[in-house]
Amino acid sequence: MITLPAEVEAANAGLIEAIDDLVAEYGDDRSALIPILQALRQQRRQISDVAMQVVADRLGIPPVDVQGVVTFYHFLDTTPTGTHVIHLCRTISCAMAGMGAIAARLEHELGISFGETTPDGLFTLSWANCIGMCDAPPALLLNRQALARVTPDQVSELVLGLRAEVSGMIGA
Repeated sequence: MITLPAEVEAANAGLIEAIDDLVAEYGDDRSALIPILQALRQQRRQISDVAMQVVADRLGIPPVDVQGVVTFYHFLDTTPTGTHVIHLCRTISCAMAGMGAIAARLEHELGISFGETTPDGLFTLSWANCIGMCDAPPALLLNRQALARVTPDQVSELVLGLRAEVSGMIGA
């Protein structure tokens, strides 16, 4: 078992507890690595260096193996993401079907560029190299749910709807 500096352990007590809960749920061998990382990313909206170290320790694998998995898979974020993550596909089929207009509308509606998160932490905008929707371009993933044949007007409605949903929860 690793020994983290006391101040690091204290500052990350909730994270360490969450990882221990996930290990109890998924198991403590290498085959549990990806499910644990996926669940951790879902809960925490990122996988930090401390998280990688603790997961490696709990599974008995080298930290570099955990880092390799995290950096290989696009959806395992190492920096904090917004509540809603939008991945826009940028394959040739999506590009030919109007992906550029979708990208421009997303940037306009959200006021950010790709690779950024809105100041309120609500949205993160990211590119995806392929989401497997080449038969229905342009496509995007919203919180890992595929949306096909997206139009600029639908993007505006989507953003407006998600913002209204959050405003409704705050006002409730």
